[in-house]
Amino acid sequence: MRVLHTMLRVGDLDRSIKFYTEVLGMQVLRRNDYPEGKFTLAFVGYGSEDEGAVIELTHNWGVDKYELGTAYGHIALAVPDAYAACAEIKARGGKVVREAGPMKHGTTVIAFVEDPDGYKVELIQKN
Repeated sequence: MRVLHTMLRVGDLDRSIKFYTEVLGMQVLRRNDYPEGKFTLAFVGYGSEDEGAVIELTHNWGVDKYELGTAYGHIALAVPDAYAACAEIKARGGKVVREAGPMKHGTTVIAFVEDPDGYKVELIQKN
């Protein structure tokens, strides 16, 4: 078994695709409309779905906002330099909600950014 994808419901698919591709540097791997079900799925990631986990962006037509609730945590991405990644994300118009620095009670350098729907994405510095 392996993890295939994480699904996020998004209010504006084009806005979300722009964030994940232009701000975080992912690629759109595939996108399909389902007119009978009134939804669109777009899969984004850093590589092939055959090789690693990706993110499924689900847009239910006619829904432009979701309540995230308290159960969702975050998606984590490995980065070589969390400080540089935050600077690049800001330069690309992304929102950094926790600047890079050591995590509480530890030494691992982390940061958090937020996507257009309010989902948190953790950046973990891996040397």
